[in-house]
Amino acid sequence: MSTRSEGKPLLSLLGISKPIIQAPMAGVTTPALAAAVTNAGGLGSLGVGAMKAEAARKTIRDTRALTSGPFNINVFCHASAAANAKVEQEWLSWLAPQFAKYGASAPEKLSEIYTSFGDDQAMLDVFLEEKPAIVSFHFGMPSKETIKALKDAGIVLLASATNLEEAQQVVDAGVDALVAQGIEAGGHRGVFDPQVFDEGLGTLALTRLLVEKFDLPVIAAGGIMDGAGIAAVLALGAQAAQLGTAFVPCPETSIDEGYRRAILGDAALHTTLTSAISGRPARSMVNRFTELGRASDRPATPDYPIAYDAGKALHAAAKAKGEFGFGAQWAGQAAALARALPAAELVARLEAELDEAVGRLRQFAR
Repeated sequence: MSTRSEGKPLLSLLGISKPIIQAPMAGVTTPALAAAVTNAGGLGSLGVGAMKAEAARKTIRDTRALTSGPFNINVFCHASAAANAKVEQEWLSWLAPQFAKYGASAPEKLSEIYTSFGDDQAMLDVFLEEKPAIVSFHFGMPSKETIKALKDAGIVLLASATNLEEAQQVVDAGVDALVAQGIEAGGHRGVFDPQVFDEGLGTLALTRLLVEKFDLPVIAAGGIMDGAGIAAVLALGAQAAQLGTAFVPCPETSIDEGYRRAILGDAALHTTLTSAISGRPARSMVNRFTELGRASDRPATPDYPIAYDAGKALHAAAKAKGEFGFGAQWAGQAAALARALPAAELVARLEAELDEAVGRLRQFAR
């Protein structure tokens, strides 16, 4: 039996007027992007999982200088990496010929370059002091004590789930809304445990399952690129749609020229899940790194984010010689629908397309 309730006011909870949420893709989003989306009536978002606490504080303050509206701050809640010197050295030895092609040497050793929010008291302190309107979690959940502290500070909490079991953990933790991340989504898969079998539920199926099962607002994410996609997930009971890839080509993002060319070209027609770049499954446009990751002689990949240390170093070496194909060119399955529009203009376009799609549905319903 369904336990959901009708009409929970998610947009009021988030303080926005449009059911459009810009996904917090770390390394892509900027204060300018988040502020532009928020100022246009949607919810802007910032990924700070790759930042230190004081950098996150600056990002929050820089965004507040551009908007008086709400925005979402996203963090990674992955299990801390298990260092394995043998695995890491084998990985570096395997990558060494790629570095050599660009006149560089592989790093001598690798580091855990990101701190999980679950272990980052300094980041929690920044949130409790700065009080962003919304904080969202990816890769799992922080402790119940952390959740209580954030809620006591008046912060609205969101969390990603890729299946019913993860969603149940989110609900039990007392979070305010569920982000249903389908397999189509660009960037890192939000699975709590990458060692567990991933059913690979699509956005439409997962959204409907979560809407029917849980008494929490659901935000659909994955493969949504236009107003018709937003209309589809709203029809399934989601109260908002989260779009990441759609915003990647906006001029306000921080992507490099190679990433921009790829997402606006034929490369956007082909995406794949890979763990070779970072150590966790993530959807990227097919490029030199994803193809390398399919090699039959590929050794065991170091844990996330240790593997990402090597991936970033290889990208930097190749990019210095004009080769952008080793970058983390995250993109969802419908990336070919991306448009190079300023963020505010894209939000307006999405809203107009949503209205058109709803109008078509009403015609069919007559």
